Amino acid sequence: MLQLPDSPPSMKPSVSLEEAYELCRQLTAKYATTFYLGTLLMNQRKRQAIWAIYAWCRRTDELVDGPGADITTPETLEHWEQHLESIFTGQPKDNFDVALVDTLQQFPMDIQPFRDMIAGQRMDLYRNRYQTFEDLYSYCYRVAGTVGLMSTAVMGIDNQLEMSPWNRRNSPYIPTKEAIALGIASQMTNILRDVGEDAQRGRIYLPLDDLAQFNYTEQDLLQGVIDNRWRSLMKFQITRTRQFYSQAEKGISYLSPDARLPVWAALMHYSRILKRIERNDYDVFNQRAYVPQWQKVRSLPIAWLRSQAL
Repeated sequence: MLQLPDSPPSMKPSVSLEEAYELCRQLTAKYATTFYLGTLLMNQRKRQAIWAIYAWCRRTDELVDGPGADITTPETLEHWEQHLESIFTGQPKDNFDVALVDTLQQFPMDIQPFRDMIAGQRMDLYRNRYQTFEDLYSYCYRVAGTVGLMSTAVMGIDNQLEMSPWNRRNSPYIPTKEAIALGIASQMTNILRDVGEDAQRGRIYLPLDDLAQFNYTEQDLLQGVIDNRWRSLMKFQITRTRQFYSQAEKGISYLSPDARLPVWAALMHYSRILKRIERNDYDVFNQRAYVPQWQKVRSLPIAWLRSQAL
């Protein structure tokens, strides 16, 4: 099972609730700087809950992508799922769990998205290629679309919309599809940004059917070949990813007003990575696309306007 500095083997919780949330905050700030910046725009109760969710997701991902991934087996993930079930019954097993147990008490959630994420990690144990986009979509849903579902429970829905005269007879709209779309878009952005790093580990996440469509081979990708075939392939992938961002945008107005700004900010910050890839002439083998901090800060007024008007 994954072990982090603050969770040694067979450890029982030994921290206060405040300290547990601080552990989750530190983990989020360290490994998800763009995402973390967005959480700072939420009220304390919600941002702490998001940190607790992210910490669990990060630790789950580390099981197959972290330093100790070589010793991870299907049994490891079985134990991790049992650990998850303990959390959902209010029984924390380690310091990080203390925060997530409290989050679940404040924001009740379905356990299934958490289980689905573990299923996504199982896919990484035995798959390093995806033939079709439908195959890849299933993977992206499990490892990232599920995060959208978890987060929506914390963000909340705008109850004022259902109070309007024209909506009183309708059930409130919950932007589930849009939340999943944001997770898919974010994971696709990760995949496009990390093509080179993944290739070094023998992994190709871009659908093999798409490679064939542009007459670009697996060997070309593993060798980092950048030519017109590659640029056309990347343009195709970026267009597809932006379509998911566009779908996600349509759901933000249904969220609780205090959650719209951070979601807009996170969406805008992350989608800008695609622009960076384009500016780098689609070289994701030798350059890591990232958005400078000053650009993230400069975009906040635009995110605020969108959260008010859209």
